[in-house]
Amino acid sequence: MALTEAAELLLKARYLNANENPAHLFPRVADAVNTGNTGEFRRVMEELLFLPNSPTLMNAGTNTGQLSACFVLPVEDSIESIFRTMGHMALIHKSGGGTGFSFSRIRPKGDMVNMTAGVASGPVSFIEVFDKATEAVKQGGRRRGANMGVLSCHHPDIREFVSSKKSGGLRNFNISVGFDTAFFDSLRAGKDFPLVNPRDGSAWSEIPAKDLWREIAEQAWATGDPGVLFMDEINRLSTLPGMGPIEATNPCGEQPLLPYESCNLGSINLSRCVKRGELDEGMLTDLTRTGVDFLDAIIDVNRFPIPEIQEMNLSTRKIGLGIMGFADALIKLGIPYESDEALQFAGRVMSLIQEVGHERSRELGAEKGSFPTIGKSTYSGEMRNSTVTTIAPTGSLHIIADTSSGIEPLFALAFQRQMAGRTVPMVNELFVQAVSTLPRATDLIHRAMVEGSARNLPIPDDMKDLFRTAPEISPELHVRMQAAFQKYVDNAVSKTVNLPENATPEDIARIYELARSLGCKGITVYRYNSKPDQVLSRGCEVCRVD
Repeated sequence: MALTEAAELLLKARYLNANENPAHLFPRVADAVNTGNTGEFRRVMEELLFLPNSPTLMNAGTNTGQLSACFVLPVEDSIESIFRTMGHMALIHKSGGGTGFSFSRIRPKGDMVNMTAGVASGPVSFIEVFDKATEAVKQGGRRRGANMGVLSCHHPDIREFVSSKKSGGLRNFNISVGFDTAFFDSLRAGKDFPLVNPRDGSAWSEIPAKDLWREIAEQAWATGDPGVLFMDEINRLSTLPGMGPIEATNPCGEQPLLPYESCNLGSINLSRCVKRGELDEGMLTDLTRTGVDFLDAIIDVNRFPIPEIQEMNLSTRKIGLGIMGFADALIKLGIPYESDEALQFAGRVMSLIQEVGHERSRELGAEKGSFPTIGKSTYSGEMRNSTVTTIAPTGSLHIIADTSSGIEPLFALAFQRQMAGRTVPMVNELFVQAVSTLPRATDLIHRAMVEGSARNLPIPDDMKDLFRTAPEISPELHVRMQAAFQKYVDNAVSKTVNLPENATPEDIARIYELARSLGCKGITVYRYNSKPDQVLSRGCEVCRVD
């Protein structure tokens, strides 16, 4: 399968080794996994039907050999633990992985420090140190490290945490507030809720739940952070309840993990499963089985950065199979993203992947043995992997595969992307093909390229609906789409509710509340132009269509 110019640029900048060209990449990866399915693994990558996560593409068959994307590391309330974890973070970033942390166990600012008669500086100060350390370490020498910082809503420093990105700091962190049932009970009742010192469990103070909720919405409006994580829902649906609570996720929120767990992800290119205007369910079934085989095999050849991660990974054997190209698939099917039909299609696709993926994991469990901690899980019978499915953002993979990202709608019909130190024009070819049969097609395409949208074009309404972009889709539909996928996903769903510049904090609060009511495990919003250095910019005056 021929690669686009943007894909080749990205591969050369981040993925290829010295003296390697794109034709060498997928054979290197398939050979490194080295199972009886090597030929099939190579085929699905070369035909851009399925791609594993970036560290696998970068490191398979190299001296690094670290193939997982997602990690969570513990942070305990001691200087020794904090800086030991920081060292582990650096090793993971160097190998291309991203890290998540809960800082909820660190005592609050102003609390006593044993034996020194001093006072604690609080979790935010240590998050800033982690951020500076990340700045100094490039992932695999190719990209900056990415982190998720989580703080419980009950931590006494929660307000400082919520506003910690207000002045432009923590550039290498996404941050999220971890919520529980008690908070939402207080919010509904209009009551105060307790802030608790994690050092000894003592009550620190109380604040109105509605005040914290409003502050979170206001800061998300201004900066895109914090997101929210519904930790009670995450743990209610955990497949490993006997191994303790989950307190954090990977940087994009799609992978809730126990301390020292890691997970390798992979995505099926759903757009290529649409044949002659219909979903090829047989093809999707085959790719799901191959994807489970591929991701499970990666676990056994992976070189883990520290022994604790190796032990946990081999004991739980988590994988995360998902999709990319959902928006492109809908366009090929003639289904508008903002429609009940699209929500139904989402459920149809993901329920099939979930059913087939679990079936294949059970077969592998019978053939090779179940994951060792299955006795602490919700499963009965054989099962190779404690989780099977995830929806990842596919931030780079979708460019390589020349399709839309994850389950997101089209960001724009044309846009400019910062990539490898260059501004790269991107154009949606499905729109170009659709409009090319209309009168004055060249003028229509040019206007769409400049504006990034079809809403002001003199074209049929059904075509406008089909090519509606992210900010033109109602926030409610964004959330309902995430919930439609989450229903059939073991782990979580990476999805951003993209908002227009004129959205309000009240809009954001309503989005969070809807996500909670629909059973999402977390939610993230982004108001266009709320960050001065956003990677994507709508419209592309320099774009050209041959």
